[in-house]
Amino acid sequence: MDKQNLIVIEGLDGSGKGTQTALLCERIKQNGRLIRHISFPNYGESSSALVKSYLAGEFGGSPDAVNAYAASSFYAVDRYAAYKKHWSGDYADGVNIIADRYTTSNAVYQMTKLPQSEWNQYLQWLEDYEYNLLELPRPSEVIYLDMPAEITQKLMSGRYGGDESKKDIHESNVIFQQQCRRSALYAAERLGWHVVNCAAGSEPRDMDDIADEIWTLVSDNLI
Repeated sequence: MDKQNLIVIEGLDGSGKGTQTALLCERIKQNGRLIRHISFPNYGESSSALVKSYLAGEFGGSPDAVNAYAASSFYAVDRYAAYKKHWSGDYADGVNIIADRYTTSNAVYQMTKLPQSEWNQYLQWLEDYEYNLLELPRPSEVIYLDMPAEITQKLMSGRYGGDESKKDIHESNVIFQQQCRRSALYAAERLGWHVVNCAAGSEPRDMDDIADEIWTLVSDNLI
């Protein structure tokens, strides 16, 4: 198989990534295409141990307690292990791989810890580190679900039944989420991601409308 296809659905916590990834996978199956759904972090595997410790605040109670490059490495190792153990064969065989988060999440969540004057340098380092040095596949397409942090916070509170203690150190920090949206939109412009607006005023946009827009973006390039 000469062609490989890796489509990434990216976005802030609570932006609807899981929902839209599931809807996209179902639609691809209905069109008779082969598909593999992957999601990061890979919490069911030991490779995510450092990620879980970081998000639980074991290295410090705020995202800034771990610098951008160290935290990026935690997530990259988890992706590397998942790729080598679980989906490299399907990718090589031309199965459509649909990822709920990927290398792109480091650009969203870790780059914001750096001064903006260093963002381009970080993006160059990130792509070289994961795609060249670790030899992880480069995405064919990235769909960034753009949802204001104010809306995602409400959605996450609903997800956790109003129990704020269930949020990790990323989810609970509204200012950090706002900063992450800024870094995400910067990365999207710099790296050529598709940006899908997921808000209608102060409320989430209809999920089926979002799904239709995503399908329009990816359907012509499926294997």
